[in-house]
Amino acid sequence: MPATDTMAPVTPIEHRGYAHPEALVSTEWVAAHLADPNVRLIECDEDLLLYDTGHVPGAVKLDWVNDLNDTLLRDFVGRERLEQQLRQRGISDDTTLVLYGDKNNWWATYAFWVFRLFGLERLRIMDGGRQRWVDEGRPLVTAVPGFPAGSIRVGERDDTRIRAFREDVLEHLMRERPLVDVRSPEEFRGERMHMPDYPNEGALRGGHIPGARNVPWARAVDPDTHAFRPAHELRTLYEGEQGLSVTKETIVYCRIGERSSHTWFVLTYLLGYDRVRNYDGSWTEWGNLVRAPIERP
Repeated sequence: MPATDTMAPVTPIEHRGYAHPEALVSTEWVAAHLADPNVRLIECDEDLLLYDTGHVPGAVKLDWVNDLNDTLLRDFVGRERLEQQLRQRGISDDTTLVLYGDKNNWWATYAFWVFRLFGLERLRIMDGGRQRWVDEGRPLVTAVPGFPAGSIRVGERDDTRIRAFREDVLEHLMRERPLVDVRSPEEFRGERMHMPDYPNEGALRGGHIPGARNVPWARAVDPDTHAFRPAHELRTLYEGEQGLSVTKETIVYCRIGERSSHTWFVLTYLLGYDRVRNYDGSWTEWGNLVRAPIERP
């Protein structure tokens, strides 16, 4: 069913001035490719039960807790485990993966970032996410699809290019390079240890890493359409307001690295920054580190 006339209009992706518009697909594109055997839709939600209540036809579920994370270490699954999971979902080397989810594609971009650590390239995000699809009155189904086993080959994980660890952050601070804290203003100020409306937990100390600029992750999304803002608005947000530059290496962080993966996606694919790393240890690690430097307003 097409969008209703009362819905906020969305500028076509190709007209928003993005550096890499090919990283996004519209809900219309997805609707036209539901039966395409070379496209696999993947729903990744914060709410792990949401998929079961209804999902885009043909979409498979990715559980960010159990499918992406090691069961013992605070780290991601290894190459063999990820390869096995993708093959079980009928994914091969020539399959285009289209990720979407709730909360403005918050966890979809997290999965996108993890997949990039393993070198996967045929990745797309459905602009507007699950909510845009629902708002447009498009169908949801509860049937779980089954596919013949795929044959994708996953490379070894490379943590050097787009992932930062605490040692990298400390060196970043010494070199006075830009840091972006994408948490809520309350978390940034040290008044909370978690997002508003969530349990207040996760760290012994509140505040932010010294010198970090606070740009809450969801500001990159139009709240009326759930779509990413056009490039000129994003540049105003990150460059005009915060002084970021495409020429400078940047580290982004939040509480456990999921919200900051959204900002990593925006800076990397929509604005063309080629030296952005996500510190997934984030405040859960930093706020518990003995003698780690912390700032508060």
